Amino acid sequence: MFLINAIAYRFPEISSLVTQNPLLATVEAENAPIVLTGVLLSLVIIYVASKIGAEISKRLDFPPVLGELVSGVIVGISALHLIVFPESGLSASDSGVMTVLQWINNLTPEALTSIFQSQGEVISVLAEIGVIILLFEIGLESDLRQLKEVGSQATVVAFVGVVVPFAAGTVGLMTFFHVPAIPAIFAGAALTATSIGITSKVLSELGRLKSTEGQIIVGAAVIDDVLGIIVLAVVASLAKTGEIDVVNVIYLIVSATAFLMGSILLGGIFNKTFVAIVENFKTRGNIVIPAFTFAFFMAFLGNAIHLEAILGAFAAGLVLDETDARNELDELVKPIADLFVPIFFVAVGARADLGVLNPTVPDNRAGLFIAVFLIAVAIAGKIVTGWAVFGQPGINRLAIGVGMIPRGEVGLVFAGIGSASGVIDKPLEAAIIIMVILTTFLAPPFLRIAFGKPAEPPASGEPLLAQSTLVDESQPLS
Repeated sequence: MFLINAIAYRFPEISSLVTQNPLLATVEAENAPIVLTGVLLSLVIIYVASKIGAEISKRLDFPPVLGELVSGVIVGISALHLIVFPESGLSASDSGVMTVLQWINNLTPEALTSIFQSQGEVISVLAEIGVIILLFEIGLESDLRQLKEVGSQATVVAFVGVVVPFAAGTVGLMTFFHVPAIPAIFAGAALTATSIGITSKVLSELGRLKSTEGQIIVGAAVIDDVLGIIVLAVVASLAKTGEIDVVNVIYLIVSATAFLMGSILLGGIFNKTFVAIVENFKTRGNIVIPAFTFAFFMAFLGNAIHLEAILGAFAAGLVLDETDARNELDELVKPIADLFVPIFFVAVGARADLGVLNPTVPDNRAGLFIAVFLIAVAIAGKIVTGWAVFGQPGINRLAIGVGMIPRGEVGLVFAGIGSASGVIDKPLEAAIIIMVILTTFLAPPFLRIAFGKPAEPPASGEPLLAQSTLVDESQPLS
């Protein structure tokens, strides 16, 4: 019920409608157990699909996260329609889960639609929690001191990774395809995104997260997220008014910088407080509960100041990485991440509509030509970031560039806002979605190729992530 209440809070118009209509409120209350049934069935499908996909991918020597993404595509709107989200444009009757619920409960069309909406929102919330936990885990596995050492390189990589694809995409669309300025800017903005969740997961699986390349990629991806929020604010202002809200942009720059720097600077003070609190607790969860309380609070602060929740979670992980309880906390977080993180990756895959690749659909044909251009800019514009690194002789520049390629859910946000505002037309929207899909799915295997073999092969039956963490901890900082 907490998640359903959270949905009502997130969509106040629904809450208001229920309050004004007692009959509707009664219907919603009657449907709550069925919503739970749908969520449970969806989780069964997600877990089975993600595990099968990850195992197959691992046996084919690909990153397991790629298998989770592909399994999401298979169970999602592109194939089996088992996991379908309302925003996909499909109806409740197109969902496999809803078909089962209809068969069990003999629901009216109105009730089925209501349950479909609620069930989709609950899974979306769980997926968001999954990516928050993932970034918290990545923060714990990162080394704050080493991240500071590569901070200047990461900043340069992030700026190059935003400016080059944005400029090339915007100018190219206007010059070669005669796209109007504002839609071209929207598409160029979508090219700036980097999905830190996907890249960091692959780096962990390859045992490269704490390498110099891995730290530069993660640091640049975090900065990319901040820059992406600022770019999104700019293009959203253009879409609404045709003018840039300078005050809002300045606010975002100041708040993002203050949030990240403040989190790091206050980390030393909080570490002592955290250890003191943990030592006084004698019941179960004495470490993990305070840790997640801090992580969720930081994520809340990130959202509250109009940044991203994942930035707050990542900052929380960096802070707790410096505590004496870090090693034990690492092991406690992993099983929780194993429960929630697959929901995020399967949901990303399930939302990917490969139907936009069908050239027999007239709207897709124009989009396919634009998509080829956007994909080329998307890949080249991030690959060049590796050559922006300075003062690091012998570094794997190709791996850094490839690690910045995946756009993931971040790129889809740009496409969704542009479409909802009416700024971009169907062909351009399809082109952006194709670019996001292909960069998301190509990056994991390409990153594996760029790095070569994992840094440390896992021992028999031992997870690669745990192995790489232990090995990295024993090595001196570069």
